[in-house]
Amino acid sequence: MTQTNEPNKETCTGNCSSCPSTTKCDDPRNADAQKGLPPKADVSVKHVVLVLSGKGGVGKSTVSANLAYALANRGFNTGLIDLDIHGPDIPKMLGIEEARLQSYDGKIIEPVKVTGNLAVISMAFLLPERNTPVIWRGPMKMTVIRQFLEDVNWGDLDYLIVDLPPGTGDEALTVAQLAPNIAGAVIVTTPQDVAVLDSSKAAEFIKKLELRVLGIVENMSGFVCPHCKEEIDIFGRGGGKKEAEQLGVPFLGSIPLDPEMRKAADEGRPFIIRKAGAEESPTWKSFDAIMQALVDQIEE
Repeated sequence: MTQTNEPNKETCTGNCSSCPSTTKCDDPRNADAQKGLPPKADVSVKHVVLVLSGKGGVGKSTVSANLAYALANRGFNTGLIDLDIHGPDIPKMLGIEEARLQSYDGKIIEPVKVTGNLAVISMAFLLPERNTPVIWRGPMKMTVIRQFLEDVNWGDLDYLIVDLPPGTGDEALTVAQLAPNIAGAVIVTTPQDVAVLDSSKAAEFIKKLELRVLGIVENMSGFVCPHCKEEIDIFGRGGGKKEAEQLGVPFLGSIPLDPEMRKAADEGRPFIIRKAGAEESPTWKSFDAIMQALVDQIEE
């Protein structure tokens, strides 16, 4: 005789925790189990924003760090998770390389505070030396991702920015399945065709997970020579905007290729917090406009 997993509608009490037909139960609390997905991590956050790209070297971590700082500066309680486990750069960009994680009760981890309302977690805080490689397979990474979400004392967050490694592998898939209240994903690209091609794959990856693409950011878009003031399109221009139109997703804006941004990252001071000359800086204006466009997308 064939046994089915269909629940008995006449006797179902709605108590899915003890129901032998859990994977078929109509209770919305068990939606993830119905899809064969792991349970969501227990973290109090209103909006989780994933930042990813199809390839490396497009400035994804720069966008993540500055975006998190910009949100915190606007009064939002903000968390930032550096999930580039094999190449964590966020602590360097925020000037907190020497920080180490503390825990209490043998489990709860205290994130590193950058400001009163900006907290960060990164694999870099756990490494004995800055050049120590992380040589892990998928299951190890999946375990630490869940720990970074629910074993960290985040408090009540308005935003949790997740900086992901390039591509659509273990880290991106795991956090997309575990994180609650995902507002959507920001795709970072540079203008040239090769980068745009890979960014389109990242966008389709997000759509296949039935998540929202909040928009595309085109980084390194144009360069103004500091000597002759001539504008040069080193990596081209407009590729990100064109791709956003083709994919039917918002274009959040473009960021110029600016030596000051590289300098800010190396010094551990996010570009967005600079005050001197900010109003005259096209790069600063671009970042501020992108942050506002992102908030508008989420509020919609």
